[in-house]
Amino acid sequence: MFKAVVTVTFKKSILDPQGSAVLKALKSLGFQGVEDVRVGKHIEVLLQSESQEKAKYEIETMCSKLLANPVIEDYYFEVAEVE
Repeated sequence: MFKAVVTVTFKKSILDPQGSAVLKALKSLGFQGVEDVRVGKHIEVLLQSESQEKAKYEIETMCSKLLANPVIEDYYFEVAEVE
């Protein structure tokens, strides 16, 4: 069994209204050193697969077809074997 942790965020060129709202809120709370905030999605997927390489391929396919919108979002993931 493998566990994939996928992180999806808007591309830098896409406005992130939620990130902007969090940035303003943090500054209003006194955290003046915060330069930028990007809000994204954290997705965990448990899957059965023959190997870690095949699991990575399957997660890549899931990301490009469903979990992320490659036109406006970036994503990265880590896959680890779990028991």
